[in-house]
Parts: sequence; structure tokens; C-alpha cells
Amino acid sequence: MLRLLGRDDPFPAPERALKDPNGLLCAGADLSLERLLDAYRRGIFPWYSGSEPILWWSPDPRMVLFCEELKVSRSLAKSIRNKGFEVKIDAAFSKVIGACAEPRKGEAGTWLGKDMQAAYLALHRAGHARSFETWREGRLVGGLYGVAIGRMFYGESMFSVETDASKVALVGLVEDLRRRGMPLIDCQQRTPLLASLGAREIPRRDFLRRVAALVD
Repeated sequence: MLRLLGRDDPFPAPERALKDPNGLLCAGADLSLERLLDAYRRGIFPWYSGSEPILWWSPDPRMVLFCEELKVSRSLAKSIRNKGFEVKIDAAFSKVIGACAEPRKGEAGTWLGKDMQAAYLALHRAGHARSFETWREGRLVGGLYGVAIGRMFYGESMFSVETDASKVALVGLVEDLRRRGMPLIDCQQRTPLLASLGAREIPRRDFLRRVAALVD
């Protein structure tokens, strides 16, 4: 039975998450700054849509990208060199999150509703949520945003309106994290795009062990 959290209730241990759907841990509580920071420090993230209650997840296995394992294909390297892309950091966070909230092709709605957008904007103002943006000729053409705590980065969503633009932003993120001594990006769940860039799945217990060391 899925546990329903009150405003002041602590999260259950991630190991108690359901196997089907994979990683669903609990529901309820709120999207306050304190609650979100506590969730990420424990390897938990919110993901829900429409009229659903707030749903909290910790899937097993967990998709991650070790910065040292980033794969840049020849075509992506060519795009970085020749297409005139410029990567900026935190120059247009609200525009990035708004673009990520747009429904995907073939989908009627979005998981990134107004409450979620407001919560991540609050995290951004507090210095924990960051955007990496791809610009070309003064126009925002792609980007991503995520949450940074300690030496850990949690990727949340990305968008692109030009070929390779979101990948260019990810390369910029990895370069920035390497400079800061941050070795790991949480990608949450497997996608073909992330796998093509070098991300891979690891057991949840391994992920939680790494998070505990990096967020401290």
C-alpha cells in the first residue's frame, strides 16, 4: 500500500519503493524548498502530472552519467565546432523551465505543471537549481536544468528546438562539473538519448551510497 505523507512526515527509506511501477515510494507532502532538498539528499525526486497527488520516486536501477564517461560523437563534436552554439549558465532559467514544460510531440499534457515550475524557480533563487543553455545568434535553442547539492548534480529535464542543442548544453554541464570536482549526474531513468551520451544504470544501493558521500 502506498504511503501518504502529511506535511511534516519524513520520507520512508528508498528501499521501500514499489517494483511496479518501478521506484514509486510515497505520495503527498508538499514542494517546499526544505522538502525538495531533503528528497534529493536521499535520492528521491518528485514526478507527477495533472490531478495526481505529488508522487515521490526512487527507481532501481538508477540511470546516471559519470562525467568521465561522457561520449561525444563525431557529429556532435562537429556541431559544437561549426554551428555557432554558445553555452550559457543561469542566463534564462525561467525560459528553460518553461520550454521543458511544453508538451512533447504526441503528448497532450506535461508532468512539469505550474506548481513544479514554481518549486524549481524557488530552488533556483536559493542557489540550488541551475540551467545550462544553448544559444545561437542570440536565440535560446536548447538547454537543461537540474539541482546541485554539494558535489552532486541531479538532472531534471532538457529541451531542444535545433538539432543537437540539448546535447551541447549537456556537454557544457559536464565541463562545468568537471571544473568543480563534481563527478556524477543523476539522470533518473533510462532514455536512448542519455545512453548514447554515456549514461548507464547502476543499482539503487550503489547510487544512494554515492549520493550520501557527495551531498555532504
